[in-house]
Amino acid sequence: MLLRSQTITPGQGHAAGRELLAQMYREVTGKALPEICVTKLGKPYFADNSRYFSISHTKGHVFCALSDKPVGIDAEELDRDIDLRLAEKILSASEKVYFDTSEDKRLTLLKFWVLKEAAAKLSGKGLQGYPNHTNFSPEDPRLTTIDGCLVAVMEEESNVI
Repeated sequence: MLLRSQTITPGQGHAAGRELLAQMYREVTGKALPEICVTKLGKPYFADNSRYFSISHTKGHVFCALSDKPVGIDAEELDRDIDLRLAEKILSASEKVYFDTSEDKRLTLLKFWVLKEAAAKLSGKGLQGYPNHTNFSPEDPRLTTIDGCLVAVMEEESNVI
């Protein structure tokens, strides 16, 4: 999997994401970006099914993951305000235990949020209703910090026979 980020100005997110994806695709394949289609639920994909990608942007950054397996990425600025009351609606019982005992509830909730968004993008189903059926941990190794942003990247597991 190839992961890249770029600093942007507000309002550039979508276009900057597509441009970054095109650069990455050309780097990996030597070809121009293929046509991008969208599923009924809004998940973008390459028409030729050659590779998988996911894009996320914040007010100041764009992140792109390109892979030979289905992938989902989400990012949020570390200083983003988040309503802590959201925890009651989006956290599962096990996640709520982490949240309730956390010293930094805002950061903990933000970690759960980017994990849930990345998982929703990976599945292609989006966030339907309240995503309170997951069992993530704020220490999940798929979380990382890049340029002042909290980033979660999930890739479909390979089937091992």
